[in-house]
Amino acid sequence: MLSCESLSLFYFNHFIMLTQSVSANTAAYLQLEEQYGAHNYHPLPVVLEKGAGVFLWDVDGKKYYDFLSGYSAVNQGHCHPKIIASLIEQAQKLTLTSRAFHNNLLGEYAKFITHYFGYDKVLPMNTGVEGVETAI
Repeated sequence: MLSCESLSLFYFNHFIMLTQSVSANTAAYLQLEEQYGAHNYHPLPVVLEKGAGVFLWDVDGKKYYDFLSGYSAVNQGHCHPKIIASLIEQAQKLTLTSRAFHNNLLGEYAKFITHYFGYDKVLPMNTGVEGVETAI
C-alpha cells in the first residue's frame, strides 16, 4: 500500500508527464513556494488564483472544475454569496475574539450544536492542540 506522500508524488509525476511544461508565470509562483515554503505536501503544478462555485482559475486564466472541494472545506462552492455576505456582516462588527474573552455568540452556538448532535459540551477549535489543552 502506498503512503499518502508516495501517492501524491505518483500523481504529481503523472501530471507532469501529461502537462510536460508549465508557463513562465506558473513557474515563477512555483519557484517562490519551493524556495520559501515548508514542504509538507507535493501539490500539482497548478497555481490557483480564484474560484467561483465549482470552478477554479489558475494564474494563466485556465478554468478547472474543483473536484477536490478543499478536502470538503468548500462543498458549498467557492465564494458562495450567502457565506460571503455573512462573513462581511460579521467582520464589520467583530472579526475575532480570543478565548481569553467571552463573546455574545459562543454560548448560543454551543447550545445549538450540543442539542443538534446530542453532546453535553462542545469545544470549537482549529487544531487538535486545543483538545489536548482542555483535557489537561
